[in-house]
Amino acid sequence: MSAGCAVIIGAGVIGAWSAYFLERAGWKVTVLDQGGFGKGCSHGNCGYVSPSHVLPIPGPKAVGTAIRALLQRNGPFKIRFRFDPALWRWMALFLRRCNYRDMLRAGHALHPLLQSSRSLYEQVIGKEKLDCEWQARGLILVFRTKAGMEEYAETNHLLAEEYGVPAKRLDGDELSAFEPALKPGLGGGWFYDIDAHLRPDRFMAEMRRLLAERGVTILEGQTFREFRRKGPQAEAVVTERGELTGDVFVVATGAWTPRFSKQLGCTIPIEPGKGYSITMGKPAHCPRVPLIFEEHRVAVTPLDSGYRLGSTMEFAGYDSTLRRDRLELLKAGAAIYLHEPVGEPVLEEWFGWRPMTPDGVPIIGRSPAMGNVFIAAGHNMIGLATGSGTGRLVAELVSGQPPHLDPHPYRPERFT
Repeated sequence: MSAGCAVIIGAGVIGAWSAYFLERAGWKVTVLDQGGFGKGCSHGNCGYVSPSHVLPIPGPKAVGTAIRALLQRNGPFKIRFRFDPALWRWMALFLRRCNYRDMLRAGHALHPLLQSSRSLYEQVIGKEKLDCEWQARGLILVFRTKAGMEEYAETNHLLAEEYGVPAKRLDGDELSAFEPALKPGLGGGWFYDIDAHLRPDRFMAEMRRLLAERGVTILEGQTFREFRRKGPQAEAVVTERGELTGDVFVVATGAWTPRFSKQLGCTIPIEPGKGYSITMGKPAHCPRVPLIFEEHRVAVTPLDSGYRLGSTMEFAGYDSTLRRDRLELLKAGAAIYLHEPVGEPVLEEWFGWRPMTPDGVPIIGRSPAMGNVFIAAGHNMIGLATGSGTGRLVAELVSGQPPHLDPHPYRPERFT
């Protein structure tokens, strides 16, 4: 397809990367969003660009882990039970995929996307001189108990054998020597030297600057209502402010995408998985390397300009309440592992809706209902980590170029 006008609905990290690669491919690009550019789930996440995050959440141990967390008074995983048939259908699809075969299949879908994105981040950040606190220091999965260490040893073996993603084992005192911010006496950790991180809000601000310099139009505060169609093609997007015509359209609306399932012509089983973060000033004894405390589901990101605690998972629909108990859970979990778990002052308390699919794999591809509409959504907890690879793949599919990744595992119609 020859380049023309491309309209991207959604100004998160997926929309931003899609705009970048489409503009490079010669398209005249407009990005619109109901809120502000980069203000949704792309704003306050932990900033990991992590090829180590190969395995999806659904797997053989997922159900048991979730049940144990639900039984805890204030566990890291919560479901706010309510009358919600969409959530029940999603849970049924999720449970069907909690097996070894589907877990491996999803891992083989995620692995090339993560690898591509890791490489593209480094290339583009260097080439475009993006000031986003990029650091390639790796990441440590930390375990409080030796039992947790040994259980993860099986996962590490699987990642090394199946995907070529091994970690370095750090036992006991070796862990605290490697990362002195950690308390002594922990079970150990697994260090992935291939991982990197950045500050998401700074990155999105830099992407906005870069896109504007390249002539991309950015429209904020414009809520997408529907497509105006002519036969099997879309001619325009309709917002409350009017219509915007285009030759091709990309739907990168994250957790909101299921609202457009009927128009897109396929089932979009995405549930908003609510995550939280607290951004603070650096503690005096700040970690050097990002950390994930696996047994408490708390993540730590040391930044040049601050310090962030994040994670937890809450299925509460589109609830917009900033729950104090979830924020306190992050601090309490970090206190088990770190000499100084918090810093001062508190700069931001935040939540975002992660777009969770029941198989843990994003939805990327052409809409079955409209030949010139493409979907790029459902990136679960790794939207930042897979953003650049997704954006490049979207631009290739839109432009009719040979894709650098096999798009089949991400096809939208796989849930229909």
